[in-house]
Amino acid sequence: MPRLLIATTVPETIRAFLLPYADFFRQKGWRVDAMARGVTSSPELAGHFDELLDINWNRNPLAPANLGECARIREAAERGSYDIVHVHTPVAAFVTRAALRGMRASGLKVVYTAHGFHFHRGGSPARNFAFKTLERIAGHWTDKLVVINRDDFEGAKKYHIASDSALCYMPGIGLDFSKYDKTRSGTGETEAIRAELGMAPEDALYTMIAEFIPRKRHKDAIEALALSKKKEIHIAFAGEGPLLDETKELAKSLNVAKRAHFLGFRSDIPRLLRASRAAILTSGQEGLARSLMESACIGTPIIGADARGIRDVVLPDRGLLYPVGDVYALRDAILRVASDPLPPAKPDPEWRIENLLAKHEELYGGLLDTTPKREAAL
Repeated sequence: MPRLLIATTVPETIRAFLLPYADFFRQKGWRVDAMARGVTSSPELAGHFDELLDINWNRNPLAPANLGECARIREAAERGSYDIVHVHTPVAAFVTRAALRGMRASGLKVVYTAHGFHFHRGGSPARNFAFKTLERIAGHWTDKLVVINRDDFEGAKKYHIASDSALCYMPGIGLDFSKYDKTRSGTGETEAIRAELGMAPEDALYTMIAEFIPRKRHKDAIEALALSKKKEIHIAFAGEGPLLDETKELAKSLNVAKRAHFLGFRSDIPRLLRASRAAILTSGQEGLARSLMESACIGTPIIGADARGIRDVVLPDRGLLYPVGDVYALRDAILRVASDPLPPAKPDPEWRIENLLAKHEELYGGLLDTTPKREAAL
């Protein structure tokens, strides 16, 4: 029976993205465990994993506190006799790979999925240098590096983070297309959303789904809304985060508070997108923009910043790109779509969760074929 450990910094990553993988491989007879900070306080994950393992990562991958966790990670890996450890998110990825680097000689295989490198075009030179260096170091402790956008694929090759044989591209981590089927929409749901927001029949609604953090650049959307000077244009913001109050204040100061709708956390994202003229994402960089992929699955066009992880999604038949931070170009795109709606977007079939599960099964199978018997090695 193959044994797999999935490691992330926080359990939210597992809940949001990785449960289908745990379920898929357990159904095939694998033992699948999960490791994250505070994961044992997430009882809803227990039904998807054989065991949950708590690790107290520090957000700084080089923090002294993480050195103590390295010993616990090695002990857990030895106790679990894992064939494959698959790490996600930068802190968990770096610390876990550092902890397990000596165990790979005994047959343990380590996979890292980069959900967007921390270095990127537009990042500060010092930050980019630091994270390139860390990724190059940890690359030597990695059997397979999975990247989910083309910029990171080229960056991994350019900066020698992984060899060609170790580097693997996958188009995201998968979407369940059935959740976005138009036939699932209820009668009058668009009218209900518009009524909730107090919009008139002739108004145009745009939706931005993003956590309120600096790299999402919500202020660009607020400023573009103000520059549009069109009372018929509204933007709904779904999400929470530390910059929420600051963004609300900006909307008030620019006199667009009545047309900027802050909805907080929403469990009805498909309904919002179906009711929208277009989805907007203003981020300076992404791993691969899931909210825009969801929009395409529904058929809603996209207006996106021309940034890593967004340009992969916003092809010409799905919407419009504009230069990151150019609020005038964003305004023009919003006005264009308001007067001349774009055709429905279409998703890439490669995004299907079934496709990504098959790719992971192939990836793991190749690693297991080259793995010596752990019992003999130990």
